[in-house]
Amino acid sequence: MRDDQQGITEDQWRQAELIWDYHQMHHAPQPVDVAIGLGSHDLGVAAHAAELYRSGLFPALVFTGGNSPTTAKVFPRGEAVHFREHAIDLGVPAEAILLEPSATNTGQNITLSREVLTAAGLHPETVLLVSKPYMERRSFATARKLWPDIEIHCASEPLEFDDYLKSIGDEKLVLDMLVGDLQRVIEYPKLGFAIAQEVPEDVHAAYASLIRDGFTSRLISP
Repeated sequence: MRDDQQGITEDQWRQAELIWDYHQMHHAPQPVDVAIGLGSHDLGVAAHAAELYRSGLFPALVFTGGNSPTTAKVFPRGEAVHFREHAIDLGVPAEAILLEPSATNTGQNITLSREVLTAAGLHPETVLLVSKPYMERRSFATARKLWPDIEIHCASEPLEFDDYLKSIGDEKLVLDMLVGDLQRVIEYPKLGFAIAQEVPEDVHAAYASLIRDGFTSRLISP
């Protein structure tokens, strides 16, 4: 067992890191028409979106998200509202931010943000999705399905796996989320929610092993 991650064995850590790396799209930063910050429990999404705005990558930013069981207590007024306030505290002008406060899943994050942009008279051709690191691939696949006529780029805080585990403070929860998001990457295309993504054999084997080890709290029923 690793000295710095008391609840995770060395083998489980290696498997989780493999899935962690797969979840990230590794897109190089480049200018886009608009960014969408996807709501979650991770306020680092808002901080990274603010940093990218200040670097001049986009002129407008949507924060999207209502609440979920994991965020209601942390962000009682909704994920998007708290993300917007945090971004403003970090120097993003209020007038550069659009708010989508109702979405409860990734599909709604995309479709409702698109509606907010349209209502504001914005019709982007390129969009940057800013998310948790392990949500990049799923958000990309969802957006490509629901908004196929635009160019999608992804970004997240540039954290190493060790650093992200420490920032969240709950190793089992993070591994549960990594496994749950990978299940959705695999299963959602069959339900019409996302485009299909190739899953390498070693990633699939790591996923199956972590499920056998009990990292299953974020799995959806078949």
